[in-house]
Amino acid sequence: MLAPLFVEARKLNRSLAVVLAVAAPALIAIFAFFMVLRGREAMPWEMWMMNAAGIWAFFMLPMSVTALTALVAHMEHGPKSWDHLRALPLPRWRIYAAKAVCVLALVALMSAAVLFMSWGAVTLAAAIKPQLEPTGVFELARHAGLFGKIFLAALLMIAIQLWVALRYASFVPALAVGIGGTFFSVVATSAKQGVFFPWQMPVNMLATEAWRYQTALGLGLGLGAVVMAAALVHLSRREVL
Repeated sequence: MLAPLFVEARKLNRSLAVVLAVAAPALIAIFAFFMVLRGREAMPWEMWMMNAAGIWAFFMLPMSVTALTALVAHMEHGPKSWDHLRALPLPRWRIYAAKAVCVLALVALMSAAVLFMSWGAVTLAAAIKPQLEPTGVFELARHAGLFGKIFLAALLMIAIQLWVALRYASFVPALAVGIGGTFFSVVATSAKQGVFFPWQMPVNMLATEAWRYQTALGLGLGLGAVVMAAALVHLSRREVL
């Protein structure tokens, strides 16, 4: 399993995935930086980090997953290298599992980058305007736990996006699913049924009602693992169209 993982990591390193992994968190950090500078009074750390987590879970995470999964799949679809990969003397599921692991690892790193880049951006803005120094204590463990839950709740969404992206040679189905999921997530933000919608599960980690984030986390993580496993089995047995 280590060899396919190493190969996939090398492929990602040579692609635009690294640019995406830096650009998405950086955009949130830049937004936080200017929001602090525009402020008139000091606000608590809790507010700034919740804002960053909300932007990430609500919009930037779904769109980043859409772009990342399409990019990972296109690395094979573009040069039509699936026949070569599937002819290698190793179980086919390992090829797809390696891609899934790399995607999950990159999304986890992006989640951590949002946390630390946002912290750095707010700190830098406060250094420029000391009167806007955030109040309270920056609770790293608490905020890291929140971003970790957002990542786990997004597993179902990631599994669906990766499944569609790897299944079809055209990038259109994957983009349609990602954009459509994000659109319905935005327009139905306040719907109670949103807790059962994969694209809204991450943002439900910010909910104040315990049943919402517990349900979203359980479904996102549990069903996500099941769907990811089903995707590996399905992709290993079918040809790419």
